[in-house]
Amino acid sequence: MSHVQHRILLVDDEPNLRKVLGALLKQQGFEVHAESDGAAALARVQAAPPRTFDAVITDLRMPNLDGMGLLRALAVHEPGLPVILLTAHGSVESAVEAVKLGAFDYLEKPFDKDQIHQILQKAIATRERSGPTVQPSPPPGEVADPCAAAGMVGRSSQMQAIREIVGTVAASPSTVLITGESGTGKELVARALHLGSSRRTHPFIKVNCAAIPAGLVESELFGHERGAFTGAVSSRAGRFELADGGTLFLDEVSEIPKEIQVKLLRAIQESEFERVGGVKTLRVNVRLIAATNRNLEELIRDNHFREDLYYRLNVVPIHLPALRERLEDLPHLVAHFVQRCNERLGKAVQGLTPAALAALERYPWPGNIRELENLIERMVLFASGPLVDEDDLPDAYAGEAGGSAPSPTESSTRLTLDAREERQIRLPLSSLGHDLKEAVKAGSRLVEEALIREALAKTDGNVTRSARALGISRRSLQSKMKELGLRESPEDAAATQAQAKPAT
Repeated sequence: MSHVQHRILLVDDEPNLRKVLGALLKQQGFEVHAESDGAAALARVQAAPPRTFDAVITDLRMPNLDGMGLLRALAVHEPGLPVILLTAHGSVESAVEAVKLGAFDYLEKPFDKDQIHQILQKAIATRERSGPTVQPSPPPGEVADPCAAAGMVGRSSQMQAIREIVGTVAASPSTVLITGESGTGKELVARALHLGSSRRTHPFIKVNCAAIPAGLVESELFGHERGAFTGAVSSRAGRFELADGGTLFLDEVSEIPKEIQVKLLRAIQESEFERVGGVKTLRVNVRLIAATNRNLEELIRDNHFREDLYYRLNVVPIHLPALRERLEDLPHLVAHFVQRCNERLGKAVQGLTPAALAALERYPWPGNIRELENLIERMVLFASGPLVDEDDLPDAYAGEAGGSAPSPTESSTRLTLDAREERQIRLPLSSLGHDLKEAVKAGSRLVEEALIREALAKTDGNVTRSARALGISRRSLQSKMKELGLRESPEDAAATQAQAKPAT
């Protein structure tokens, strides 16, 4: 090791990982600076003199600004700064793509300390060989299809109209208000607007206004100065500052307390504000996009939302239809999610049978595209053959038209693995060598088996109840149990025989 203590910027939204990895890097002689998300990390790099940091280690999946977004932003702000991606085994393909886009390398979780040290040494050596000045890279070209790049899928007339609006307004600075039911893909439209603009190389900052405690909304949006309130031990930039030059996406904007709405209105109109506890007026260049699943006009009548703020947000309205209103897109969405789940889970499911698709077209989809995506992931994970049939679908989805959606209790049932089971899954993966595809397949099989065993244990071996808890059909569970050599309870076996016996 050199006598120079190299500075590493560690970015991860998991506090435990930051603590463990940070301690490891310090043991190896590095000076470690940590941030909990990409937006804060980018702000730190932008505020520091050039070449302050020798390398960045960042998680791939994070709120606000993810690892890919941070990579793109750093490539513009400080070209030559090595970025190393942390990724789980299911996201390795994304990490490989990141390397193609300029990341120095990636580390797969759970990582090896010697490997970390080796990659960092190579990154720092490369950084030092680049010399004191680095030629800025040319700005990336326009995104050919920002809607596709953002992950929007659909060929219906409604989606074609939305694509046209995005293509028209993306390059403008106009504020956009996206409305629609929960799960319809409002964030994807916001990202498409960002990717289609000249701001694409700058941060895309997402704020879920419903997830912020009411007393912290002002601080989250506008930042605060040290000592502004109890617990404010240091100054902190808000989301408006972090989004400077880029796009700020306020999801569930209806949940912003009314007393904060006047300050938000000023920030939008004047592009200026003060931090909480501060006196200095800050100016930013931010394109604002807002979204809500509520009727803002009703909230105005009920005196819960400012009318002037509504008109300032609603410059360009975009309404997203519910999935039940665009069922012609269902086959395309299913194919898209099946392919994505195959890649993540190491499966080879070809799709759904016509009967299964017809059943899904009869379902009301209260959770919209988000519900569909979750269902497809479940079906791909538990699929025992190349096609998912109607009998493989959970009862709620295989019913006739007008069938009811799962109850809140049923839909919230999630079987989780404890730490012991997670370790059992990781051990075989570590012994499979470097064949990633086989490791992913083995890992998904082990997850499958662990979930089934847990469900059976919790239901005392009752197949029907276990299938309901897992969100799959009874037939699918029986097929999987046969593969795993698991026996049905005597009661279930008798019921199965009775169902199979022809009527006399």
